[in-house]
Amino acid sequence: MSDIDLRETLKLEQLEVNLFRGASFTPERDRIYGGQVIAQAVLAAYATVENRVCHSLHCYFIRPGDPKIPIIFEVDHSRDGRSFTTRRVVAIQHGRQIFNFSASFQTPEDGFEHQSEMPQTVGPDGLPDLAEALGRIGSHAAPEEQRPTYLQPIDMRFVDTIEPDPDGKPLEPRQRAWVRCAHPLPAEPRWQHAVMAYASDLGLLSTSLRPHGSVWNSPKLQAASLDHAMWFHRPTDFTQWHLYSMDSPSAFGGRGINRGTLYRDDGTLVASTAQEGLIRFRGDK
Repeated sequence: MSDIDLRETLKLEQLEVNLFRGASFTPERDRIYGGQVIAQAVLAAYATVENRVCHSLHCYFIRPGDPKIPIIFEVDHSRDGRSFTTRRVVAIQHGRQIFNFSASFQTPEDGFEHQSEMPQTVGPDGLPDLAEALGRIGSHAAPEEQRPTYLQPIDMRFVDTIEPDPDGKPLEPRQRAWVRCAHPLPAEPRWQHAVMAYASDLGLLSTSLRPHGSVWNSPKLQAASLDHAMWFHRPTDFTQWHLYSMDSPSAFGGRGINRGTLYRDDGTLVASTAQEGLIRFRGDK
């Protein structure tokens, strides 16, 4: 189990009404992992909402975050309606916006129900975790102590290889992985949603690279998340295994679009994601 507990690393300090400060825990990176900023924005928005549950969020990554300094989160009360509440969150570093976010919260209610079926696949036992899979792209799997800290709080095991085909054959623009939080979480929605949002950024962008024989750490590849959206459909316990099924319907103009669905292991659909990312390639692979 990872020594990094997301309940500690994501927690925010309230500075003033609607103003919060968060820290980063990725000193080995030159920029903050995007899922961390999304998760902290979720917590900041939830801190200003009572008795309602987030059902959707939409955000833009504007500038790379600096992991060496705190992030200031400013929450705007966009609307408090009879059934829905809307919040806007701006993340600031060095006096400039690095990220903006909007989320909608709803009073729980009953209604129509249907869902897509979970894809048939093997279970998580014996599959490589994300750090191992990334390490295999190089000459060998990265030792545990050298794996990036932002990966450690999430147990993610890929069903499909993330390595390019050795014969140069394009891979299908889809992949599946089992994912869960590596530490206990409170049952309350704010923590379940924050950690699901944190995990939702792992592996999603790479789906659009699969048909092109490239991977996220190719030396000449410039890859970054541009925007991210997430919809929470049903309650869940994210400390249990969930299947993350991802696909990329299009890449064009230096951008790739990626979609994901998260299912509990009993087949219940709990969340959906969408993300567009920069995938600009320069020079030899």
